[in-house]
Amino acid sequence: MDIFGIQDLTSEFSVMDVVLVLGLSFVLSAFIGWVYKTTHRGTSYTQSFVFTLVLNGMVVALVMLIVGSNIARAFSLVGALSIIRFRNAVKETRDVGFIFFTMAVGMGVGTRFYLLALIATVVISLMIILMTRFDWFAHEMSSQILRVQVPSGSPFDSLFEKIFMKYTNTSELISVDTVQSGTMTDLTYSIGMKKSNRIQEFLDEIKLLIGNNKVTLIAGYNSTDL
Repeated sequence: MDIFGIQDLTSEFSVMDVVLVLGLSFVLSAFIGWVYKTTHRGTSYTQSFVFTLVLNGMVVALVMLIVGSNIARAFSLVGALSIIRFRNAVKETRDVGFIFFTMAVGMGVGTRFYLLALIATVVISLMIILMTRFDWFAHEMSSQILRVQVPSGSPFDSLFEKIFMKYTNTSELISVDTVQSGTMTDLTYSIGMKKSNRIQEFLDEIKLLIGNNKVTLIAGYNSTDL
């Protein structure tokens, strides 16, 4: 179509092509978003990230539809998109995987490989659900973070030795900080409890030993974003 001497290249694909590409990319990306929500662990889940996953898949599909097989157009789009900068840090490594997942599916739909995009979405999603369901590659022993405040000058290197031997399998001093104008020392340990149902007894004994000073136990921090 030529309007006012300007050539319209939309005739390279039909309206049905556009509707099919955008519709299918939305459905597949929304399904990936559902898989992300279902398999997510920890406290960093945000609805806006899932919206972004769906939008990402549709936009990539549209970009691939625009590029088509035109190499010059592809290089032009790469140059234009290279000016975009993202300042938000990705909180979890799995989030990066889901971003690439939706991008790959969007590329497949945008280049008209509909069956490939559909099969890839189903198979990869099933594998993600399977790994989450059976807790693959999980560490056998969960660790906890213990923070204790003791008066400055206390022999903290041996103060909790007996309690740690009684209640924990592993214990390691991570950091030592001075607080309250140097009158108190804040100790941070990484510990592995022998029995999770004895946490309260463990904390009670520590409080009794240090005179009811501040004690904080962060349980299950391996699956929590600190």
